[in-house]
Amino acid sequence: MPSNSELDAAREEIHAQRRMFSDLLAQHNLRLNGESLLQFTQWITPPTIPRRFHTQFYVAFLDETNAAGFSHGDKQERLPTPDGGQEVIAARFVHPQKALEEFNAKQISFFPPQFYLLTTLASILQGTQNTPDQRERVRTLAHGAFGRMVINPRPLPGHDVKGTGYQVLTYEGDETRGGSPGRLHRSKVWFGPGGAAVGVALERNFDVFSEIEAHAFSQPARL
Repeated sequence: MPSNSELDAAREEIHAQRRMFSDLLAQHNLRLNGESLLQFTQWITPPTIPRRFHTQFYVAFLDETNAAGFSHGDKQERLPTPDGGQEVIAARFVHPQKALEEFNAKQISFFPPQFYLLTTLASILQGTQNTPDQRERVRTLAHGAFGRMVINPRPLPGHDVKGTGYQVLTYEGDETRGGSPGRLHRSKVWFGPGGAAVGVALERNFDVFSEIEAHAFSQPARL
């Protein structure tokens, strides 16, 4: 295994596109465990935002660990360290429900995609430790229509942002975005100074395991 200093140097080189990730793996005879990455929706930044991204989110399960990283046999994991704000400010392990509580207490900040996904996970991973059944439910969700969703948030036409104090972002499958009448798939978002979300309320009145309307996601999504 490469040392921590080698990993830090490689991360900077890969981020700066001076080195290929595949070259790092080959140099140390490592194999990427891509099978453990579960696709968990894609999100595209609204067109009103100057800097836009098309982001694929993943979920992965790790063996029990602590906040400092861990080793097991010939396998070693560690949390990424701060990199001057390029990608990572801080990292830690935290339960989805605990992360939501910290967000609601304004201790940490999320944008709507992170709030959406953590809310979904928290509804499944209940309790202090997830169970095999809970993990299987997450895998089922990732391998189904939910995991394939590509979400393009759009402001709700006609909504009075100044009057209510919040923005309404609609998602594919909402009754205003190709969904059946009465179908809600949207979030209320309160933005603070600098454009950061300081409050989010998800409105989703259908079962993500069995009631996703595939036709609402049939249009190609791109930046």
